[in-house]
Amino acid sequence: MRLSDFTDALKADLASLAELGDDSAAEAARRLTLALQAAAGFRLLDALGAAAEEISGQLPSGRVEIRLTGQDPELVFVEDETSPAAAGGDDAFTARITLRLPESLKLRIEAAATRESVSVNAWIVRALARGTAPGGRSGNRLTGYARS
Repeated sequence: MRLSDFTDALKADLASLAELGDDSAAEAARRLTLALQAAAGFRLLDALGAAAEEISGQLPSGRVEIRLTGQDPELVFVEDETSPAAAGGDDAFTARITLRLPESLKLRIEAAATRESVSVNAWIVRALARGTAPGGRSGNRLTGYARS
């Protein structure tokens, strides 16, 4: 699914509304279009994420994930694994939390996940695992071992 198709349609809608007014209305619509383009894309991704979560909750097994290829989202069905991890091991994705964070931080996390071509959930899990791993950060010092 190409997210740009939807944001381009919104831009066209704003442009057609601007034609109803004078030159100042057209200029205001042009500026709004530029300002809202990125925000509209993020809101569409939020809506897709909420839809995937709702659908996943209604499935008897498996889940629906949103994966980004560049800036284009993909809805992917992921079957439940029958591995030991899925049966309740330490690495199983069996816990859910609700996280409230500033919008600016959320946008930075989404951008980082996009750069790494992973879902926001996968990016957050990796970041938390790195931050809580033994030999990780301790105050302002970095401890552990490195290979070169």
